[in-house]
Amino acid sequence: MTTASWASAILVGLLFLISGVWKITDPQAAAVRMAQVRVPETLSLAAALVVGICETVSGALILVPRFRRWGAFGTGALLLVFMVFVAFEYNTLRGADCSCFPWIKRVVGPAFFAGDGAMLALAALAGWWAPPARSLRSAGLVAGAVVVFALVSFGVGQFRETGEPAPAAVTVNGQPFSLEHGKFFVFFFDPECMHCFAASKQMSQLQWGDTRVVAVPVEVPEYAGQFLSDTGLKAVISTDFAKIKGSMHYTAYPYGVAVENGRQTAKISNFDVDHGEPVATLKKLGLAK
Repeated sequence: MTTASWASAILVGLLFLISGVWKITDPQAAAVRMAQVRVPETLSLAAALVVGICETVSGALILVPRFRRWGAFGTGALLLVFMVFVAFEYNTLRGADCSCFPWIKRVVGPAFFAGDGAMLALAALAGWWAPPARSLRSAGLVAGAVVVFALVSFGVGQFRETGEPAPAAVTVNGQPFSLEHGKFFVFFFDPECMHCFAASKQMSQLQWGDTRVVAVPVEVPEYAGQFLSDTGLKAVISTDFAKIKGSMHYTAYPYGVAVENGRQTAKISNFDVDHGEPVATLKKLGLAK
């Protein structure tokens, strides 16, 4: 029983620690994933932070015998809430990517519930055969440390949002296209993504003035021209995705970066067209009217 409890705790604990720390250290990317599974975009960043903190705390507690029952309860509760949420949105999310745990590629379907059910069973085994939980004060210190780490990480991430240099130039039609002078909006998209399509059509109605739009296809770049033609968005196309994704902190499409005189001034991951985004943000930043 002790061996089974330890094995189950290690498997669940490591998975939740990896997932939670990823959300805490890169909440913008986690927020995009949250929005993709129907969490409202306005709440997705806060949800990513809260879930990341809960996953990290639960994953840490389940690895310590005297906290294991509390950790098992936390991981089990998170799994149940997520399964109920996906079940409620099942008709909408069926077949959609649901990689809420980093590096584990899953789609919503019967296998999703089987996988989460297996993790729930492991969490139950870890807690059932663990000694009674004790030392609530120490467990609270663990939780407090995780919260502080999350807030510091979020603050550092927000500080990095502005002022970083953009690539000096990107390749457009085989020639260098400078980003060092003027205003630019770099738009990362997938030509086969309907969410990208809807956002692009909405942005095509804007008056961009002296702002140049640089469209960067993340996948199937050969369809980028047709995508722009179908949506009506006036932009130049750069296929330098691999070159610039790191420096522009790309997370997941659709995604945008505002650049002014060679400096990144804002990252845009909210593309909720039903609530007027990213149009409202682009206007607020003075990139378009």
